[in-house]
Amino acid sequence: MKRNIKKVAVIGSGIMGSAIACHFANIGVEVLLLDIIPRELNDKEKKKGLSLEDEVVRNRIVNQDLQASLKSKPSPIYHQKFASRITTGNLEDDIHKVSEVDWILEVVVERLDIKKQVFDNLEKHRTPGTLITSNTSGIPIKFMSEGRSEDFQKHFCGTHFFNPPRYLRLFEIIPGPKTSPEVLDFLNGYGEKFLGKKSVVAKDTPAFIGNRVGIFSIMSLFHMVKDMDMTIEEVDKLTGPVIGRQKSATFRTVDVVGLDTLVHVANGLYENVPDDEQHDLFKLPGFIDTMMENKWLGSKTGQGFYKKEKNKDGSSNIKSLDLDTLEYRERKSASFATLELTKTIDKVADRFEVLINGKDKAGEFYRKNFSALFAYVSNRIPEISDDLYKIDDAMQAGFGWEHGPFQIWDAIGVEKGIKLMKEQGYEPAAWVNEMIDSGSKSFYSVKNGNTYYYDIPKKEQVKVPGQDAFIILDNIRESKEVFKNSGVVVEDLGDGILNVEFRSKMNSIGGDVLDGINKAIDLAEKEYQGLVVCNDGKNFSVGANIGMIFMMAVEQEYDELNMAIKYFQDTMMRMRYSSIPTVSAPHNMTLGGGCELSLHADKVVAHAETYIGLVEFGVGVISGGGGSKEMTVRAADTFQKDDVELNRLREHFLTIGMAKVSTSAYEAYDTNILQKGKDIVVMNKDRQLAIAKQHALLMAQNGYTQPIQRTDVKVLGKQALGAFYVGTDQMYAGKYISEHDKKIANKLAYVMAGGDLSGSSYVSEQYLLDLEREAFLSLTGERKTLERLQHMLKKGKPLRN
Repeated sequence: MKRNIKKVAVIGSGIMGSAIACHFANIGVEVLLLDIIPRELNDKEKKKGLSLEDEVVRNRIVNQDLQASLKSKPSPIYHQKFASRITTGNLEDDIHKVSEVDWILEVVVERLDIKKQVFDNLEKHRTPGTLITSNTSGIPIKFMSEGRSEDFQKHFCGTHFFNPPRYLRLFEIIPGPKTSPEVLDFLNGYGEKFLGKKSVVAKDTPAFIGNRVGIFSIMSLFHMVKDMDMTIEEVDKLTGPVIGRQKSATFRTVDVVGLDTLVHVANGLYENVPDDEQHDLFKLPGFIDTMMENKWLGSKTGQGFYKKEKNKDGSSNIKSLDLDTLEYRERKSASFATLELTKTIDKVADRFEVLINGKDKAGEFYRKNFSALFAYVSNRIPEISDDLYKIDDAMQAGFGWEHGPFQIWDAIGVEKGIKLMKEQGYEPAAWVNEMIDSGSKSFYSVKNGNTYYYDIPKKEQVKVPGQDAFIILDNIRESKEVFKNSGVVVEDLGDGILNVEFRSKMNSIGGDVLDGINKAIDLAEKEYQGLVVCNDGKNFSVGANIGMIFMMAVEQEYDELNMAIKYFQDTMMRMRYSSIPTVSAPHNMTLGGGCELSLHADKVVAHAETYIGLVEFGVGVISGGGGSKEMTVRAADTFQKDDVELNRLREHFLTIGMAKVSTSAYEAYDTNILQKGKDIVVMNKDRQLAIAKQHALLMAQNGYTQPIQRTDVKVLGKQALGAFYVGTDQMYAGKYISEHDKKIANKLAYVMAGGDLSGSSYVSEQYLLDLEREAFLSLTGERKTLERLQHMLKKGKPLRN
């Protein structure tokens, strides 16, 4: 039976409930959010003369929770207007409305007795066949479904979202004893396709997969830090980006999540996994007990492993907790010779072998840490999962690890990992040795562009399911390469579509990347059907190579800089005016030149988490790669009546002048950087390249014709120029902007007005590009601009604010 999700009910409006409601609203689903009614009036309600029977009082809890969630940062919602998709109510007056929904999600407090009471009430109103799930993080599903009707149990399971639901991709699905396979299949697919998640079907074991392994890893570090006499700064240095983890690493992450949250799960594991060979590791060390007693829970209480203090001059100072004295002290720097050896190794997977061979404390730390982790995850199969890839998926999607445990083990070498474990007193599970004996020397392999994993019962490599919807660049890069230079790899995606993948540092755009884009267009125009620009880096592109711009400006090589900027502009115009369709697939940071490339593609297939904008004002210049021109063109295309033309142009002017960056792809529609009716947003990053390819192919199959360069761009001349100059004068007089900022803004105004033309005129795109380039070059000669460029280079920052 085909199942459509048009409306969901979320029961419980706390931090997780409201955030889950927001994420369903993000994807366009209508949401009913319910919570309990208050039992007494607060002071404000008493002053207003309200009673417990008034609707505003009865819905106070749910409304306050939702508003708090909507105001939180980072935001749980892609666009504030999406909140209108959420209707609030309470569990007495509105419980009957759950009969109208397609899916009921219970997100109440983690107590079995309360959850059972909620289910009793829901079953009275639930329509048979409706999905019903619990967002528990550890209560056994079998206990929650006991005593329920057959239809309830058939359609019931756990659906564990990780917090915050918008940003963390793990979606654990935990079947109960009688959950229908059809329900599991549906939720697995829905999570991937609609919610943008990495769906993982887990077994009904304590803490499921993600938290079982994740909490073990953290608790292992808690004990190791004392055994090895390490500081929290040292551990955070070793467990952050160097091994593909979040910048917040271990202790900062615990502060953000909340120590009480971690302790709750750890205590649950200590009580509920008595046969776990690492059972004692889940017992809290003494310093954690003290922190809990003192309510040093992290960010929520103002102090945890780190504490921010205000100095007398108003500045902030972050102190660290000394785990021996349990007093806060000045932060200590942490450096290790082993980490220095990895600085030239860009690929995280290639660092692991260097790290475990370190001769210092860092090397010892990694040998202890990884050997314990490898032993633990090998022994969790088949307890928490029959398939090893699910453990890796859970750690990547739920804890932000770039590589899961078995992938790290593969990077070190399976046999070398076993040797490492034995040296540390650990033994791998028997199936690992059986795998080696069977002839499989790794947990994963790649064949014909697909990833295979070692299937333990079958004792052979089996294709990881669900890949048909993906194109994995790591798997095809070498076999499908048609061109390569220092900045890009061009791959054949099949069906006549090429992909340009940036491979430069931070995916910045310099001469090599521009060469690669032009080469790809040349190839596509001669032998292929279309072109996609997509990569799997952390960010799509942080902008132009500012080092190149700075050196040319310092040396006053303005002819060379002029040629470089023109080459950038010409490349962007080739994206727009080639004979084949071009599709840009941006994600995460898409700034400056990365934004300009997307502005000039025939279509943008953006990931929902795309932070896109023209940010060149931050380094003292205007957008010089066609961005200023393109926003002028887009403004002109919105002109309808004479009395609003200047207002439309001003909106686009401010987008550049204020260096606006969207906080989601949906917000980019507001600034016209993404265009409604043309550009689309996808939820699942893994599917983005395949979807972009489909759109490029569809345009080609529909008979793509090379566009004609435009000469009909309406500019407003002196009318706009005068208005903008008055505005910048007022901003400067009011001390809102500096003199240099005023100069940049006036240069931008000159470009977007089309110069000082006496009146409204129609001009070509090339006319605007020439004005843009001239303005850009003049600003690079400014001392303030050079100072900003130099400062950003010293800090290693991309071209952005």
